Amino acid sequence: QVQLIESGGGLVQAGDSLRLSCAFSGGTFDSHAMGWYRLAPGKEREFVAAVSWTGGSTLYGDSVRGRFTISRDNAQKLVYLQMDSLKPEDTAVYYCAAGPPEGAIITVMRAPEYWGQGTQVTVSS
Repeated sequence: QVQLIESGGGLVQAGDSLRLSCAFSGGTFDSHAMGWYRLAPGKEREFVAAVSWTGGSTLYGDSVRGRFTISRDNAQKLVYLQMDSLKPEDTAVYYCAAGPPEGAIITVMRAPEYWGQGTQVTVSS
């Protein structure tokens, strides 16, 4: 059974940077496209970013493109979300997600198969 565990959340000020990590276990990591979502109070869940099996392709949500960077380390079974120029509206619980085995990167946007428990990111103004 695939398990995803996020870490790296916290309280930062606007303009700061933060890096989230997601540890993968229980499956073949390099056969899953991976991604990040976020959920803010009173809002719908929002797609943040996705990365393909090899890391060669990435997708970003409109609100984070140019500020956030997703990457992966297949040897360590880790996915990262580097968040720069953080804004108060980036405050949310951030969730790591995995697509189905051997699924294309778009599967992370449409129908992630596995989810982590989430990590809180709070950006103060």
